[in-house]
Amino acid sequence: MIAVIDSSSLLSLVRYYLPFDKNSLLFDCIQEKVKANEIVILDKVYDEIKYLSKGIVTEKLPFLADKKHHTKTMDILPYPKFYNQLENQFCVTVQKKKLKSDAEFEMLRNRFLDSADAKLILYSLSRSKASDGTELAIVTEESAVNNDSKLFKKIPLICDMLNIQTMTLPQLLGSYSEIDLHIK
Repeated sequence: MIAVIDSSSLLSLVRYYLPFDKNSLLFDCIQEKVKANEIVILDKVYDEIKYLSKGIVTEKLPFLADKKHHTKTMDILPYPKFYNQLENQFCVTVQKKKLKSDAEFEMLRNRFLDSADAKLILYSLSRSKASDGTELAIVTEESAVNNDSKLFKKIPLICDMLNIQTMTLPQLLGSYSEIDLHIK
C-alpha cells in the first residue's frame, strides 16, 4: 500500500506517537517507508511542515528534509472535469454565496488548487489512473465535518466523492506488521 500523508498526520506522529518510541522502532519504520516510497511526502506537504509548530516535524523526522524523497507536484494539474467538480460538488455552497464576486471565487479556487490538500487529492487521482494495482490511501487526521468556514470541503469528503481511500494515522500504523504498539 502507498500512503500519501498530510501535514496534520505528520504533526500527530511526532507529537503523540514518537515520544513513546523508546527503541526507535516507529521512527525506523517510518524512515524506511519514506525511503521506499511507501509513504509519499509531497513537496507541498513538506513546505507546510517546515513551519508547522515551530518546525517540530522536521526536527523530529530529519530524514524528511532529503528532497530526493519529495514527490514534486508542479506538474500535477487538475483535469477539466475536476474544475467542474470543484465549483459544483466540492464547494461549500453557503461559503460560496458569501463571496462578493466571481473573481474572488477564482482567486480562492486557484489558491486551493495550489494547496497541499488539493495536491494530495490530485496526486492520488493521477496514481489511481495509472492503475498499477497498488492500493493507495491519503492519510489525514481531518474529520469529514465542515466546521472551519472554508470554501472547499475537507479531504475526506472530497475523497469519498472521488472514490479515493482515506485513513487515519492509527489505521496506517496498525497496517504495518513491523510495528506492534503496547501499553504497559
